[in-house]
Amino acid sequence: MDTAMTAVLQESGAFGGLLYVLPPDGEALWLVMVAGAPHEITTPWRRIALTDPMPVADAVRERRLVWVGGQEEMARRYPRPALVLPYKFALAATPVVSGTAIEGGLVLLFSGNHPPRLSRDERDAVRTGSDRLGDLLRQAADRGDPMLPVDRPRLLPPPAGRAPSPAEASAVAAFLDRLPGGSCALDMHGRFTFVTPTAADLLGGDADDLVGSLPWEALPWMDVPQVEDRYRAALVSRQPQAFTVLRPPDVWLAFELYPDASGVSVRITRGGPSEDAASARAVPTAGPSRAAVLYHLMHLASTLTEAVGVRDVAEQAADQLLPALGAQAMVLMTGEEGRLRIVGHRGFRPELMDRYDALPLGSDIPGAKVLATGAPEFFTSFEEIRSAYPSTVHEDGMASWAFLPLIASSRPIGSLLLAYRRRHVFPPGERAVLMSLAGLVGQALDRARLYDAKHRLAHRLQSALLPHTLPRVPGLRVAARYLPAARGVSVGGDFYDLIHLDTHTAGAAIGDVQGHNVDAAALMGQVRTAVHAHATVGASPDSVLARTNRLLTDLDPGLFTSCVYVHLDLAAQRACLATAGHPPPLLRHADGRTELLHVPPGLLLGVEPDSLYPTREFPLPPGCVLALYTDGLVEAPGVDPDDATAALAGLLEQADPTDLDVMADSLIRHAPTPGDDIALLLISPDG
Repeated sequence: MDTAMTAVLQESGAFGGLLYVLPPDGEALWLVMVAGAPHEITTPWRRIALTDPMPVADAVRERRLVWVGGQEEMARRYPRPALVLPYKFALAATPVVSGTAIEGGLVLLFSGNHPPRLSRDERDAVRTGSDRLGDLLRQAADRGDPMLPVDRPRLLPPPAGRAPSPAEASAVAAFLDRLPGGSCALDMHGRFTFVTPTAADLLGGDADDLVGSLPWEALPWMDVPQVEDRYRAALVSRQPQAFTVLRPPDVWLAFELYPDASGVSVRITRGGPSEDAASARAVPTAGPSRAAVLYHLMHLASTLTEAVGVRDVAEQAADQLLPALGAQAMVLMTGEEGRLRIVGHRGFRPELMDRYDALPLGSDIPGAKVLATGAPEFFTSFEEIRSAYPSTVHEDGMASWAFLPLIASSRPIGSLLLAYRRRHVFPPGERAVLMSLAGLVGQALDRARLYDAKHRLAHRLQSALLPHTLPRVPGLRVAARYLPAARGVSVGGDFYDLIHLDTHTAGAAIGDVQGHNVDAAALMGQVRTAVHAHATVGASPDSVLARTNRLLTDLDPGLFTSCVYVHLDLAAQRACLATAGHPPPLLRHADGRTELLHVPPGLLLGVEPDSLYPTREFPLPPGCVLALYTDGLVEAPGVDPDDATAALAGLLEQADPTDLDVMADSLIRHAPTPGDDIALLLISPDG
């Protein structure tokens, strides 16, 4: 795997890469290998849900190469990673495939001076390399040793440089001594690997002490966001960077950074104050106040704005907070009806969480007290917890804990627990950062709870307007599915119905009211009732739609409705349909051939009171399957509707007609990620 990853980097010209695997559940991509970048930069993207607005998620979900040619394009198409990595670089993301199965995703990083487009050779190298990785992942799975999600992905070592001869080393040392200023080198993690005596003197440290340390940890005056930011910019863009910093009390130092695959070379000279230097003259604070935490704070803020439900908030908070803060576990708690409710957790055993869920809010435990008082509590050892809460039992295996209030609208709505396996001290600066992070989570949680409440109410309303069960019609097998839109709390206007008319006849209808609001749902109920009533009295399909249309134009709701109505004559094995601007049904014949039932469509219901609705008769022999569906099953941005309908017909041909429930599930499962509701009704006469 290392060899294959190295090869795709060399052949494509990328300087770095991230390899993701897609576990069997298929819900998220997990980072398992990193090349050309330190762990710290990749931390926010260890786990990427397939629905996340990220290049590799799009590539895997849509089975295509995603190319992002630069910083502006990244900001326009993918604002979340652009906010965290505001640097000049290009990116290619592609699915990792073995045969027809997706094994994962591959992200390749290119320098900021890469042309706006990938060349043909580069595309071929990306495709060949991803296929090679896909085959290796499949082989590993087949032999029972699959690559699985890990806490810390494998870091591919940088290429080894050529060791200089003693004469070359002496010449290099003399060369560096003759240059003005000092020189040093940093590895891919930012640690000093080499410091000249002049550089050590300028930095105010000892060369032997500096080697192996991070500049912003060994030299407190360098613990300002700009220093680490420029180092990260050099690594990500693979372009030179420069900045100026004040070394107290009055020495200005100018730094020039030159990156390559093995690290960063640095030139240090004395320099005068500049606008950059003035911005760098900041007082460092205790705790995690460097650039990395600032980036995680921005990333958490951006991701939480996209979280729509409580579960979403819990997942996003765990994904971002734990790696950013070095914590190993998290619990998100709220209060509900006088009980402590655990709404999300990571890093703790489920059975342990079950014991604390639903405890009375008056319980003598930190999570409940913090929720009640709104005051945080920090414990660096279990002895400190036991002193404050004598009944507490040490059962989670952690060494230090932070209990933070979640505040929204100036009131505590929950509490957040962060736990550390090793003893952790919480200095004032870090406590301030933790409170800020908890504030973001609290606001997101408050919005999420409101969303969940509205979502439940909206879909209860819609469910009440749809048939709870379909009538049993002798000689007819049916299956129906309704799938609400993937995001948002709005109710839609999709509906379906099956009407038992007499011993040998039945009616079937499906439709879609324009809009996604309560008005659309109310009109949907009226349309379904009208279609049902006119069909029950024996009206023909064209008459059913014409009468319903007149009702809608009289009501003048300001909304339009598409609809298909089919009259089924089981004794004659015939059917007749009419349509009002609705996608045409599909008919799967008994031999597996699928036909699109074209009929001249009438106008949408509610447009013109005297609209006519042509009809079409067709045979309905035993073994065939009639599929009625709404446009959410075939429409997606950027996809031609005819192509999508043809793809649906192909799925219908491949499905087993003897089990309509399995067939319905298969059609729904292959639908585009729904931004619209989906309704599906399958009908098959018995043999």
